[in-house]
Amino acid sequence: MVEDTIKPTLISQKFEANKNAEARAEKLVAVKAEQKRLNDEAAAAAKAKAEAAAKAKAQAEAKAAAAKKAAAAKKAAAQKAASTQAATTNVSGVNKGTFKISFYDPAVLGSNMGYGGVAANLSVFPKGTRLKISMSNGQVLYRTVNDTGTFAYSNPRQLDVAMPNSSIPSAGILSATVEVIG
Repeated sequence: MVEDTIKPTLISQKFEANKNAEARAEKLVAVKAEQKRLNDEAAAAAKAKAEAAAKAKAQAEAKAAAAKKAAAAKKAAAQKAASTQAATTNVSGVNKGTFKISFYDPAVLGSNMGYGGVAANLSVFPKGTRLKISMSNGQVLYRTVNDTGTFAYSNPRQLDVAMPNSSIPSAGILSATVEVIG
């Protein structure tokens, strides 16, 4: 009889132990799943951070390369203008008299015409005319007429010389003797 009363208790205890073991196993599975989810989130965040850093680095390198390229182009244009201005060859041509000389930087105006040109009244100097410009400050420039403007149309005794802003004489406007050399 004792056995009959202990048996249900033992079965009940075994049932409870199995139930507790199943609950622990389920909880362990849930904890492992949560840990995996947290690890995956951390890995994804680290990957996103690394990708963002790589993208920022690539953008910074591209920006630096573009700035370096622009600086090199600007330096080359300034050197070309300086070499044109520093030409010391003695070329004589047909003297066309004294002209008022003003200056402009085509790059500032968004033009890519370069610094080898001069804007003039095309009825006085047609496009393609080579000029020797002996300015009142002693500087001699050799330029080709490649542009015109309303100022030149209204004032045929004025030339507008293309030059980098950094090289424009501080006087701003000078007078010059102009010769046609070709």
